[in-house]
Amino acid sequence: MTAHDFPSGLVADEGGMDMILVGDSLAMVALGMKDTNQVKLDDILHHCRAVSRGVRSAFTIGDLPMGSYEVSPEHAVSSSIRMIQDGRVEAVKLEGGIELAPTISRITSIGIPVLGHIGLTPQRSHSLGGFRVQGRTAASASKLFTDALALQNAGCFSLVLEAVPAPVAELITEKLRIPTIGIGAGNGCSGQVLVQIDMLGNFPEGRFMPKFVKQYANVFEESKKAMKQYREDVRSRAYPAKEHTYPISPEELKEFEEILKKRSAEFEDE
Repeated sequence: MTAHDFPSGLVADEGGMDMILVGDSLAMVALGMKDTNQVKLDDILHHCRAVSRGVRSAFTIGDLPMGSYEVSPEHAVSSSIRMIQDGRVEAVKLEGGIELAPTISRITSIGIPVLGHIGLTPQRSHSLGGFRVQGRTAASASKLFTDALALQNAGCFSLVLEAVPAPVAELITEKLRIPTIGIGAGNGCSGQVLVQIDMLGNFPEGRFMPKFVKQYANVFEESKKAMKQYREDVRSRAYPAKEHTYPISPEELKEFEEILKKRSAEFEDE
């Protein structure tokens, strides 16, 4: 499950999630950005620290954003160290296939766990022709398998398979020694991940949702309903009621009233 702040990390942890990902999707769901490519490493670090404060049991992973790992393996190592030290997460995730195997090998060689991500890679969506399903032909499915093997051999402890036909994802999962985490890749994967905001329905009506999202609640409408009820209660003075206020003894109140009378008289004399 993804998380992007202290409350979302806390609820994911208490909800029994095995792993919590501080994904670069926070660009849109937490910061109102257009896409994931706008978020910077410092932004991710800020949110990783917030999430980590709410997590006690789950394994935490931080997404390396675009621009924080592509220049060289040493560039990626530097960013990964910051994620562990400053972000307080326990592993990093990055997007890409066989071309990133040397980078992943370098990161894992210093003891930082890496979660790979292949298939639809949102940071590279422009080069993929948009948010399109990957692996729909034998050739492209074979390329995914080649990428998966390369990342496994480079030391990834697991792989995210995004927007891949379910049979393809299942076959790849069967051939790997490491687990796969599906998102839009069917239930043949070893596990699943969803963006928390999406599965909780914490967004206004009309927002586009990918086909693979299952909405388990409607937090936005419940929150909006609560806001409206609060507004009406304040306007009608139904809130705060007596049970929401702090008492004072009758004797102390009477004494205070006498003080006010004297003070009022002083103001009148002036």
